Amino acid sequence: MASTVADRVAALLNRAVLGVAAIGGGSFGKTYRIQFFSGGAAFVKTLEHAEKIAGPGYFDAEAAGLRWLREAVGADGTSGGVRVPEVLGVAEDILVTSWVAPGRPTPDGAEEFGRRLASLHARGAHSFGADWPGYIAVLPLDNGDDEDWATFYVTRRVLPYVRLARDRGHLDAEGAQVIEEVCTRIDFLAGEEERPSRIHGDAWSGNILWDGRGEGWFIDPAAHGGHRETDLAMLALFPPPYLDRIIAAYDEVHPLADGWQERVPLHQLHPLLVHAALYGSDYGVRAASVARELAERLR
Repeated sequence: MASTVADRVAALLNRAVLGVAAIGGGSFGKTYRIQFFSGGAAFVKTLEHAEKIAGPGYFDAEAAGLRWLREAVGADGTSGGVRVPEVLGVAEDILVTSWVAPGRPTPDGAEEFGRRLASLHARGAHSFGADWPGYIAVLPLDNGDDEDWATFYVTRRVLPYVRLARDRGHLDAEGAQVIEEVCTRIDFLAGEEERPSRIHGDAWSGNILWDGRGEGWFIDPAAHGGHRETDLAMLALFPPPYLDRIIAAYDEVHPLADGWQERVPLHQLHPLLVHAALYGSDYGVRAASVARELAERLR
């Protein structure tokens, strides 16, 4: 299979490949490090053993998100938004990006990541949603736009995954009902309206790649115009090291709105439902529990 990957990359990029090494880290499909004859390396994702899981346009969506996030990084790469690998080539069954040598997070790197995340969000988006069909993990993500975040979140981020998790037997009827009830009164929970932010959309710790300097890069985005608290809530749900330093540095650059911590559970409903649909009823129980806590605030 390695020789096939080498051939695919060589044809896609019109560059001779010196070697291929399989690496870990792919939740779906397989991943590789490619070495080129001309020097340098690249990271490759394929859909081997996952062809029936990911739908059409899966890698196109990821590539579009990476490019869009990368727009927020300064031309010299030392300022602006969170660093993102460069898309070198994309096809229906393969994605090739620049290689980022992995390392370990450091406190200083975490603070730099927080500042860059704030800058990324501040770059903004023209609306809630995106100009391309999306995916989160291997599930389709509706990126149609809406004028206000509450409508967008309910109709395109929460209710579709309530239905999917319920249909797969991973969320019971009572849990689905309480989440739907919360959605009808989301305006009372959402806080003051904010303009759309440029967000990663799936910012759990596994989607932060720490480089050799201990600084964080974003990978595997479900990027779209969204609410900045969504990325922060995802970081809290599956936290990276030094999260407190990330948040403190973020808040210095782009101060968070009053009460943002109280809204974390609301923003976690979407990822919990996605995980319920993909990974089972334990997450469905957690999503329903969060919804019940939110419902108590409305009484």
